[in-house]
Amino acid sequence: MNAPIGVLDSGVGGLTVAKQIMKALPNEVIYYIGDTARCPYGPRKKDEVLTFTLQLAKALEKKHIKMLVIACNTATAVALDALRKELSIPVVGVINAGARAAVKKTRRNEIVVLATEGTIKSGAYERALLSLNTKAKIIPLACPTFVPLVESGEYEGQFAYELVANGLKPLQNKSFDTVILGCTHYPMIQHHIEKVVGPNITVLSSAEETAKEVKERLMYENLLRTEKNKPHHIFYVTGSVPIFRSIAENWLEMEHLDIRKIHLK
Repeated sequence: MNAPIGVLDSGVGGLTVAKQIMKALPNEVIYYIGDTARCPYGPRKKDEVLTFTLQLAKALEKKHIKMLVIACNTATAVALDALRKELSIPVVGVINAGARAAVKKTRRNEIVVLATEGTIKSGAYERALLSLNTKAKIIPLACPTFVPLVESGEYEGQFAYELVANGLKPLQNKSFDTVILGCTHYPMIQHHIEKVVGPNITVLSSAEETAKEVKERLMYENLLRTEKNKPHHIFYVTGSVPIFRSIAENWLEMEHLDIRKIHLK
C-alpha cells in the first residue's frame, strides 16, 4: 500500500513523532500538517480543538493517506474517538503509547505527567496509566510556557533552560522516578528537563512507542509501502514556512524539505 502516512499536530511538536516513524519505517512516505497559525492548542476550549483537529484530518484525508497519526496529546485527548468514528483508515494517538512507555520504565510507580493545560484537564493520562497499572501515583503538571518556547525556535541556551526550570518548580520536594513528556513539543527541550530533574529520573516521550505502534499496525493491516524508491515527505503548515523550515530541518537533520503553506476551510 504505497499511500502516505498522515501525521498531524498543533505545530512543530509532531516532528518528534515523525522523526521516530521515519527511523522505524524508513521506506514510508509521511504527509505532515502542523497548525502553526493557531498553535498552541493546550489553552483552547475542547470544542475548538476538536474542530481544528477534524479540519487537519480532513485536509490529510484528501491527500489519500492510509493511516492517521494524531501526534498531539491535546488533540489525542479531545479528538481520537471522534476521528476513529469519522475516518475509514486506522487512527493512532500518542497518549496510550506514552502511558505504556512510562509503566514499563517506572520502578516505584511514581510518575509525573508534563503536558499542556488541555491534556492535563482532560485526565486522559491518568486514565491510561491507571488502566495499565492500578498502583500508579500520578503527578500532573501543566507547563503552558513550553509550547510557545519551542514554536519560537529559541529552545536552546540559558533563557530556555531558565524558563523550563521555572516551569518545573512545583516538582521540588515531590517524589517521582519517571517523567512523561505528555506533549510532543517537549522532546525538543528534553535536555533542559533532564538537567532540572536530575540524572536519577527517567524522562521519556511517547514518540518511540507511537512509532512502534504505527509499524505494528501497518504490518497487521498489510499496509506497508512496497515501492523501494526514496520516500518524498511533504510538510504542510498554516503559519510561517521559514520558521517551520528552520526547526524541522534542524530537528529531522534533513535539508531541502518540501514545506508548503496550506489554507484550511
